[in-house]
Amino acid sequence: MIKQDEELDKLEEDIRRLKNKYDQFFTHIIKVPPSFDRHQIEAYIHEINKQKMRDSTRRFRFNTILSRYNQYREMWARKMREREEGPLDFRMRQRALNAPPEKHEAPPPPPPRVTSDPLDPYVKMAPGSNGEQVRKLYDLIEQEHQKLGRASNLTLEQLATMVQKQSETVREKYHVSSVAFRVETIDGRVKLKAKPLHQD
Repeated sequence: MIKQDEELDKLEEDIRRLKNKYDQFFTHIIKVPPSFDRHQIEAYIHEINKQKMRDSTRRFRFNTILSRYNQYREMWARKMREREEGPLDFRMRQRALNAPPEKHEAPPPPPPRVTSDPLDPYVKMAPGSNGEQVRKLYDLIEQEHQKLGRASNLTLEQLATMVQKQSETVREKYHVSSVAFRVETIDGRVKLKAKPLHQD
């Protein structure tokens, strides 16, 4: 069985080899793009991404590798379009896309302030039975940080303390027994939002 550090070593080496093959393809040394190798790497990334990474150092390294690979993918896609359309057509299209808008054109709408999925479910916290719910919140926080391409520095113990304090505050303020939490990403920052659950 491959050790966790060896998994990331293998991933880095596989990505390096794939980049070399794409370089050879774009310089006409090889005739076809290394699509099979790329599919294998992306399947491997998917398998690693499904693991529960509790080691923050390993999680940070994986996110760094993933960010670099995504940059390569964007570069390869751009070069493929340029290769198919021809350098001149590609440059003309890019110039048209980057041209400033006409004076009378309406400005684009501002981006939404909340960048996470608005349908994210609230996690209910009942007194005395929050272990499983805290783990669920922790996993949601990890997922949001992965979307942002960076590692979370929050431990499970720190999250449990934070949830307990916020729950006590909400219960005292609204006189309820249960509190619900959800994870939101606002302006690039992952935050925890609490609300009281009133009994019907």
